[in-house]
Amino acid sequence: MHRSLAASWRTSLRFLRRALVVGLLLGSLLGGVTPALAAELGVREVVLEPCPRGDVGAQPEQGRSGTASCYALRGVVANPSRREVVDTDVYAVILDASGEPVLQNRSRVGSIGDVPPGDSAFGLRLAVPAGTPGPLQVRHVKARGFSTPVRRRAGENDELLPLEQALEPVDPA
Repeated sequence: MHRSLAASWRTSLRFLRRALVVGLLLGSLLGGVTPALAAELGVREVVLEPCPRGDVGAQPEQGRSGTASCYALRGVVANPSRREVVDTDVYAVILDASGEPVLQNRSRVGSIGDVPPGDSAFGLRLAVPAGTPGPLQVRHVKARGFSTPVRRRAGENDELLPLEQALEPVDPA
């Protein structure tokens, strides 16, 4: 009985090894799919301010329900690695004057695209419900990207919504 159990284990191990080899070969033949590893990035010098009046995301307040105010979230993101981090998302908690969350059930506030090694300035727009009592506070800001692309890239001729377009840099003057 002992020998048959040992033989059964050896047969099972051979089968598992063969299945693993076949799986690795199929994976390499089907495009060499590599997992997209997540990278945590540091974020500092965060500022939340109303969008400039001439900005494409700024909308005039029209006094009706459903309107939104445009805010610019700016800061510096630090990529400590030697490789570019792609498809980077920014997460934060935005609070109104009473400490209530402005963006209900949502901590991802936007995407800043690809981040090269080192420090990079970023800016993204937020649509905040009109009439939200200010001043707004930003807490728990972090950024997370990937080692390989995880979403479709906008083409050169793709039309972007105003909130998706690049945010103009701040004038130091």
